Amino acid sequence: MYTELPYRLDGAVVWTNTGTSNSRVLPDGCLDLIWLNGTMIVAGPDTHAHLSPAMPGATCVGVRFRPGQGPGVLGLPAAEVRDCRPDLDRVWPATQARRLAEVVGAAADRPAALAAEVAWRLRRAGALDPVTEVVSASLLAGHTVAATADAVGLGPRQLHRMSLHAFGYGPKTLAKVLRFRRALALAHDGVPFATVAATTGYADQAHLSREVRLFTGVPLRTLLGDRVRTGGWAGEDSG
Repeated sequence: MYTELPYRLDGAVVWTNTGTSNSRVLPDGCLDLIWLNGTMIVAGPDTHAHLSPAMPGATCVGVRFRPGQGPGVLGLPAAEVRDCRPDLDRVWPATQARRLAEVVGAAADRPAALAAEVAWRLRRAGALDPVTEVVSASLLAGHTVAATADAVGLGPRQLHRMSLHAFGYGPKTLAKVLRFRRALALAHDGVPFATVAATTGYADQAHLSREVRLFTGVPLRTLLGDRVRTGGWAGEDSG
């Protein structure tokens, strides 16, 4: 079972997953730092749903960073780990990755230990670039890429480079991910699919259906009955 915990980490979310059944993790433009069976893992932003297999007896402990936050803490562009889940020792020096894995693994309260480490690293990384925050907020609100670029005073190429570094996607893909997340949140609340499509900017319900299949590989109705991690910044409904 996936559970989010009430730690306050500047928008980052601490979570655990007992791994008793398969779950579908949906694209959200976020990076995660995960402890699993003595190893630290970086989960990059996905362009399609990632199926997390059941691991009976295993418990994951993770932190999902808010959009644009992960690269400053982990020290790498988000695009470098897009659709990847490398061990942390491929990103950090092996001694640092091993030390963190040992600290979390030896702790009586592993989520608290990971949260403390991440809190320290967030303080060291400093405040999120305000341009990154404006871009994510603008696209989340459904504004066009052109309007978003104008709002932050960036040209198309500059916005594309910044978006790849911060979110792992170009701004057009990021906007599609956010629209999909908004649509899924409404559908979870029981809003009719045609209304969901109209409200979130799809041309029609068929357009919504195609995009859901593109991101998840399954129809929207199947997805709503699936075990998915739907939390994140575009639909704060669950984890």
